[in-house]
Amino acid sequence: MYDFITSILAVGVVLGFMILIHEFGHYITAKWFGVRVETFSIGFGKRLAGFKKGDTDYRVSAIPLGGYVKMSGENPMEARTGDPGEFLSHPRWQRFVIAIAGPAMNILLAIVLLTGVFMVHYEHPVYLDQPAKIGWVLDDTPAAKAGIEPGDRIVRIDGIQNPTWEQVLPKVALSPNQPVDVTLQRGTEFLNMRITPQPMGVDQYGVAGWVEDQPNTITDLEPDMPAAKAGLKVGDDLVAVNGVPVKSMGAVIRMLQQNGDKPVSISVVRNHQQLTFNMQPKLTDVEGLGKRWRVGIQSDPQTVERLPFVPALRKSLEENKRNSFLILELVQKMVRRKVSLRTIEGPIGIARASGEAARERGWTPLLALTAAISLNLGIFNLFPIPIMDGGVILLLIIEGIMGRDISLQIKERIYQAAFVFLVLFAVMVIYNDLMKTLPGLAQRLP
Repeated sequence: MYDFITSILAVGVVLGFMILIHEFGHYITAKWFGVRVETFSIGFGKRLAGFKKGDTDYRVSAIPLGGYVKMSGENPMEARTGDPGEFLSHPRWQRFVIAIAGPAMNILLAIVLLTGVFMVHYEHPVYLDQPAKIGWVLDDTPAAKAGIEPGDRIVRIDGIQNPTWEQVLPKVALSPNQPVDVTLQRGTEFLNMRITPQPMGVDQYGVAGWVEDQPNTITDLEPDMPAAKAGLKVGDDLVAVNGVPVKSMGAVIRMLQQNGDKPVSISVVRNHQQLTFNMQPKLTDVEGLGKRWRVGIQSDPQTVERLPFVPALRKSLEENKRNSFLILELVQKMVRRKVSLRTIEGPIGIARASGEAARERGWTPLLALTAAISLNLGIFNLFPIPIMDGGVILLLIIEGIMGRDISLQIKERIYQAAFVFLVLFAVMVIYNDLMKTLPGLAQRLP
């Protein structure tokens, strides 16, 4: 119950704040250009409290999820009086700026938040910005079937030369059931091949089956599991299983499955000294994978540092730019039916992620998630769908090219079609959310 309440409160704060920032962008630019703002509401639905200053009713409404701005004459279906304070009485370029200000505020918020996070706690896996060298290949996966071996280095993938893992991972994830051209370096030999990542999990992201070459440093030990009981410690560097050297956690996992229920010896380096511990693996359930032999070790080495303002801002701009292109690529592949619609997270998924971030230590995880959602919201609102900001911008551009306004009858039909589309889209997103959340129902997703 505590986790549920935390998730609800966290998603309410996150989405509410972002939508308010979005609407504030419309509000401040409308005021700047002299458009009469009739209502600025925190929340939706019935008015609970507020005050009126000038032409604007500043109110708090019953449903505390975001807010809205109501400008005079913004609905093209309403009769126009020619009042200079009406939205449609202003030049198209001013209406363009007012329309784009909302998404721009969301994108700006993402940049500001991520800059602040990086200045306080810049944490990222140590291998992400390193050359994409393969540490292990899982059995019966696309990588294994293509003949990829541990030690191979990816020198080109889908046109990207000398990629880092930060570039490789999203390329694979967004290419389920889609062939990807890869060039590998094995010693002095270069191998050209094509792999087809297989969709995995309820989100159906692509998986190649290779494991990143990264340090085998133990970063977490599950209590009451064999490794913790045997005396292993966080910070130990795992070097061998049953006397066989291992260079990735993927190799450790495979050897544990092959070892089965027999006792296993794990060798680590601690303070420049090699130590060996004997333990009995335990058969446990792993979400999405079934039962696995495990000892309770986790290895996820992170680099943690504080960046000065300028490097933090530069890194934030790079991250937001990269994530923006990934969002566009994801949408493009979804439209072409190359990526499953299951990849979309709806309100339930966002609430779950918000709750998890809120329960983590410190504020930076929740702020980083807020930045990511804000970027998504800003870009999504720029899509050329009527009713949304991008649709308003598109119609303004078309009218500017035509040199006249589009007829009200045509606009009415456009908005009706857009409304139906958005309702169907919302239903689909919520349906996906439910299927991914309720046990045993995910298999029913198309």
